[in-house]
Amino acid sequence: MADLFDTPVPENAHRPLADRLRPQRLSEVIGQEEVLGPDAPLGVMLKSGSLSSLILWGPPGVGKTTIARLLAKETDLHFEQISAIFSGVPELRKVFEAAKLRRRAGKGTLLFVDEIHRFNKAQQDGFLPYMEDGTILLVGATTENPSFELNAAVLSRAQVLILNRLSAIDLERLVQRAEKELDRSLPLTGEAREALIDMADGDGRALLNLVEQVAAWGDSTKIDRDGLSRRLMKRAVKYDKSGDEHYNLISALHKSVRGSDPDAALYWLARMIAGGEDPRYLARRILRMAVEDIGLADPQAQSVCLHAWETYERLGSPEGELALAEAVTYLALAPKSNGVYTGWKAALNEARRTGSEPPPKHILNAPTRMMKDQGFGAGYAYDHDAEDGFSGQNYFPETMKRPVLYQPVERGFERELKKRVEWFAKLRADRNAKGNP
Repeated sequence: MADLFDTPVPENAHRPLADRLRPQRLSEVIGQEEVLGPDAPLGVMLKSGSLSSLILWGPPGVGKTTIARLLAKETDLHFEQISAIFSGVPELRKVFEAAKLRRRAGKGTLLFVDEIHRFNKAQQDGFLPYMEDGTILLVGATTENPSFELNAAVLSRAQVLILNRLSAIDLERLVQRAEKELDRSLPLTGEAREALIDMADGDGRALLNLVEQVAAWGDSTKIDRDGLSRRLMKRAVKYDKSGDEHYNLISALHKSVRGSDPDAALYWLARMIAGGEDPRYLARRILRMAVEDIGLADPQAQSVCLHAWETYERLGSPEGELALAEAVTYLALAPKSNGVYTGWKAALNEARRTGSEPPPKHILNAPTRMMKDQGFGAGYAYDHDAEDGFSGQNYFPETMKRPVLYQPVERGFERELKKRVEWFAKLRADRNAKGNP
């Protein structure tokens, strides 16, 4: 397959700024020091001359394609690029056949597969024999979590490298490099320059496109932040309701609530709403936070969440979203307890462990004479007739050692429940010492 990048470009053809600034050596790549540094994974591989197959995982515009192309250049491998969006089995066969011929001629092939997670499991399996016999060195790029999207067999034969969104410092360096290429400074005030970098949202390619637009205006006086905002539309928030961002942000929201930080909780809630998340999904997850992390430390928390959900259903967006914000704030400031949550998990474990152990006979009803003759209900103590309204009888299977499942914490309303648990435990011990069953 002919390499598109080998096709000569006419000298008078327009080349986008991002293409003109494409690094020619790995040392020119801005950012990603954790991957490219001398002691980082790629730095060590190149130094030792033992480059392995790779999966580059990261958001758009952080240099995945550039790094793959430069790896081929620095290891003297033929660079072949395909996209999983546009390629199928016939295209893959042609790529593998060409790589075989190249290998026989003494030339290796670095196959760069963009959006590799778009290939189904069977197509991914097709890479394995060619990776194993050295026909290709695979470098896959993905914006999705490889653990969920790629075959275990592919992952076992490749090293996953995580590329991060570019920092504000990285993006400023990129702007300076662009200004040098353009041979002029951008007509922006300091605040407008910061706003331009914020608009890129960590995406280097997006930033260079914005820089190119600003440079084309040809203003002789500097543009302030408001002027920039009027001329440029802010990039849409990067958010995939079914991808990693969905799970990352809901995790951030949940942990901010658990960590009693209402400001962070409101921020992550706003990020998800601004990204287009379904408020009903958020309402359900917020209710879950109440039962999992607040529990009986504040029994009112569940009601607050349910009312917020109901309010959203009646008002809709955007007014109803304020009710969700109120619920999130309430949960963040509520006393926390996972006592019931951990107690329930422990109860499930005990239930699985003890299998089909029957309840003790004294707490079973005996609606028939035969059951009475078998001892069902014999010796049952009616708690309302007992001292303090508590009999202290055993309600677990007779062969089972009594476990402690619910352990309330010293916070909020559960502080009172803890006193009750301890009181009943003392009464139970006293009653059992007197010979109750």
